[in-house]
Amino acid sequence: MALRLGGLSAGSCWRAARGGGGGLSAGAGSRAAGRTCRPPGAAGREPSRGLGHSPAARGGPRPGTGLSGALAGLAGLAGLAAAAFGRAERAEAEPRSRGPRSPSPGRRQDGEDDDDDDELGRRCRCFMAPPVTALRELRARPGDMKTRMELLVLETQAQVCRALAQVDGGARFSVDRWERKEGGGGISCVLQDGHVFEKAGVSISVVHGNLSEEAAKQMRSRGKNLKTKDGKLPFSAMGVSSVIHPKNPHAPTIHFNYRYFEVEEADGNKQWWFGGGCDLTPTYLNQEDAVHFHRTLKEACDQHGPDLYPKFKKWCDDYFFIVHRGERRGIGGIFFDDLDSPSKEEVFRFVQSCAQAVVPSYIPLVKKHHNDSFTPQEKLWQQLRRGRYVEFNLLYDRGTKFGLFTPGSRIESILMSLPLTARWEYMHSPPENSKEAEILEVLRHPRDWVH
Repeated sequence: MALRLGGLSAGSCWRAARGGGGGLSAGAGSRAAGRTCRPPGAAGREPSRGLGHSPAARGGPRPGTGLSGALAGLAGLAGLAAAAFGRAERAEAEPRSRGPRSPSPGRRQDGEDDDDDDELGRRCRCFMAPPVTALRELRARPGDMKTRMELLVLETQAQVCRALAQVDGGARFSVDRWERKEGGGGISCVLQDGHVFEKAGVSISVVHGNLSEEAAKQMRSRGKNLKTKDGKLPFSAMGVSSVIHPKNPHAPTIHFNYRYFEVEEADGNKQWWFGGGCDLTPTYLNQEDAVHFHRTLKEACDQHGPDLYPKFKKWCDDYFFIVHRGERRGIGGIFFDDLDSPSKEEVFRFVQSCAQAVVPSYIPLVKKHHNDSFTPQEKLWQQLRRGRYVEFNLLYDRGTKFGLFTPGSRIESILMSLPLTARWEYMHSPPENSKEAEILEVLRHPRDWVH
């Protein structure tokens, strides 16, 4: 089964094809007449106030390594969800013919897709692939947070991929749809060696099953009071994660992920929390870019409380710290975990606002710099900085580490966040007062970019 995602326009709407396991294509705007593609979570965008998080989360980051920790980054999210990897369906994206859609026995169940002209069906046509959860189940629980979060991560994935494809021009995404035998699965979209992007991955996971007792113990060590029954603890987890590495050293790398976790205890009580964040890793410092990125994130946070951006900005600076180098991975952004108050609805709207801020915070920076001229020395510095990126992901990122040490994990998904190329030089040190030394100073001493 092959799909192609050729020349996409900003107004294109992804069409869910019914061929072998759910593919997609880019439909022209004229074909989508009357079928609008809303941005992620367009409904219910009223700002709320007083957003907070649980006592276990207060006071900044902790080195938790439980299943929630595995959802803390792209590699961990994909690695966890792909653990005990069952089956994958792979496709390349290409323009679909104008012929009628053919039914897919693998996706249609008891007529669940017979009527896909309702709002949910129209939204699903905009995704990179059909939802992980069957449409009939999503229709049966429209107000459930698991349904709303799955749709949000799918919409975010499609929105970001459309924006990347437009900037790259002729981008070709590999779309891998995989299943987890214990429950759920995911969709990984990867662009490699494009015109603008060396590597760009946008992955979603929607998984469920039972936590092991060991995972429950790890969560308890982070302040979670969880009651198991016969050593089992049902959970559901879903999220979207991405790392994007442009070719031009003057265009920055970005990472983001947003996730939701729900656990059902032995007495039927459910615990839930959200986590996520977004951070920027430039090769060279550009003050205007840094201010734009942080200001966009701050505006998203400020819709829900004036204390959120400074709190989560500091958390981000503390988390993405390469201890053995004494420097941050990048110039930060926001990072949070265990967010579960004041209400599920208010936290969801906050996460929704953050997800909607990804494209406006980042795409203008790539458009601004992807055609900049650069020297071989600047390209070399980019490769060395990518080496630092690899060091953090493999040595410190708790999600990556959890995925790598989970038996049966899908290694391709875990390492999707790494760049195609990187470099390490012995005892490399940039000249004083150089542009290379300038970015190092910022990585060692984080700045306040919006005041």
